[in-house]
Amino acid sequence: MIYRIRVILDVKEDVLRDIEIDETATLEDLHHAVTQAFGFLGNEMASFYATNDEWEQGEEMPLESMDIAQPNYGETLLNTIFSAEVHKLLYIYDFLNLWTFFIELMEVGELIVGTNYPNLIHAEGEVPEEAPDKSFESDTPFKEEGFEDSLDDEDSNQQDYNDGDYY
Repeated sequence: MIYRIRVILDVKEDVLRDIEIDETATLEDLHHAVTQAFGFLGNEMASFYATNDEWEQGEEMPLESMDIAQPNYGETLLNTIFSAEVHKLLYIYDFLNLWTFFIELMEVGELIVGTNYPNLIHAEGEVPEEAPDKSFESDTPFKEEGFEDSLDDEDSNQQDYNDGDYY
């Protein structure tokens, strides 16, 4: 069986690729298919993430984990990840630039004799020169329990270090 997967780059303009890939391909194979389809070299760190129907980021599935306790998912077969209930993944490529992709299993089909997989079947839109800026701001200010914002407190006993006297 093959998976027909739509990969959408998270940018304002429509930039997407449809890829056919064998169900027994690995996450690393999918990584290479995506990077080639979008014109990246494929030599940057990347991870896949579980997600739900609202595209909320879930458990990380790193191709190569830096944490001894976390497994490498590079050799994980796609048919062990995708199922009737799970048909979406997030993919982050190049952790310095955070190229973000939405991956969705659109269809399962039969292998076509004579076709090499992975197979790029549709391309739409141009990849921008630079990754879009990501905003990590929250609607509500961060307040950790047990800590006060002493800089905003008029009764703060903070010393004035403007004169250079730190001792």
